[in-house]
Amino acid sequence: MYALPDQMVRSKALARCGLVLLSLWLCIQSVPISVDKTKEKAKEEELGPPESDTGLHYDRYLREVIEYLEKDPHFREKLKNANMDDIKQGKLSKELNFVQHNFRTKLDELKREEMNRLRMLIKAKHDIKEGNVDHQALLKQFEHLNHKNPHTFEVDDLDRLIKSATNDLENFDKDRHDEFKQYEMMKEHERRQRLKNLNEEDRKKEEEHYEEMKKKHASHPKVNHPGSEDQLKEVWQEADGLDPEDFDPKTFFKMHDSNGDGFFDESELEALFTKELEKVYNPENEEDDMVEMEEERLRMREHVMNEVDTNKDRLVSLSEFMAATKKEEFYEKDEWETLDQNPLYTEEELREFEQQLANEENDINKKSAELQKEREELERKQEELDAQKLGLKQVNYLSTIHSR
Repeated sequence: MYALPDQMVRSKALARCGLVLLSLWLCIQSVPISVDKTKEKAKEEELGPPESDTGLHYDRYLREVIEYLEKDPHFREKLKNANMDDIKQGKLSKELNFVQHNFRTKLDELKREEMNRLRMLIKAKHDIKEGNVDHQALLKQFEHLNHKNPHTFEVDDLDRLIKSATNDLENFDKDRHDEFKQYEMMKEHERRQRLKNLNEEDRKKEEEHYEEMKKKHASHPKVNHPGSEDQLKEVWQEADGLDPEDFDPKTFFKMHDSNGDGFFDESELEALFTKELEKVYNPENEEDDMVEMEEERLRMREHVMNEVDTNKDRLVSLSEFMAATKKEEFYEKDEWETLDQNPLYTEEELREFEQQLANEENDINKKSAELQKEREELERKQEELDAQKLGLKQVNYLSTIHSR
């Protein structure tokens, strides 16, 4: 989508910081490559920019802090001229001392709200686990701020917030890969469990069907290497409707820099892989898993970023893009190896995963049995209490009769 002019300036300033956490909050997302961008611009001017979640548990706090810091003219100017080293060394955080009083007061308020949110979260976890909690894990919930000073937002708070978010976002893709691996192992585990419950004839049919689906999924047109000349030319021809013989990298970049800020962000890059992904995945096909498609998209984006994003700010500038088109890798002709060609886990890892599932099930069953015993005990005590009440009523009744 197109960003408003002020947001574009903001995006460039944040990009120069090399902190994707600061650019993500602006939620500048690329449009699908086949969409009429004129209509999309008019739509955004009417509705305003969409919001996108960074995936961090303190996402709202992060956004609100940045929003108020950017309202301060001094900090905004320093942010615009900051570089990655300045940020990592805490130089940008020290500029908080020069932020206007009214904004500092608001930051104090935001921190107190965040502290209250974290306290409520800790209490809820404590209640659920009945005091049996991992205190080290709980302390990690507070790493993005100085919890020893719960009242005011200081330089240390900004420094912690920047470092925590930078580190967490750098690990975000790794966490996504780990989640996907768990998803795939669960899928295989459930498949094997189903087979165990079938008779020999049905099990054979199910296995044959499974192998047939695997072959169908693997039978697809050549998938070009992401970011290669062939891959970009295919987008140029099929999505943009242009002659591949007239392919020009600089023109291509400007056409697909959908917010016009001079950078490819991660979503703009991922939009370029749609044609390649459509060769392998179709939501109408039984053999194609759309969760796997998103993992494939992530792998493609990481591959391009590793080759092109030389300053590691998670953005691709025009100069980086042009430099990449002059490298030998740009003319890569080998087919991209898709997920089905790369085993995600070993049999040993699957066994460990299944053992973990079994342990968790045992823990749940044990807890369930304990709760059932507690319930039965409560019911027994309630029966005793009801019997005592009935006895007292009878005694009172007899006493009343005798007194007459």
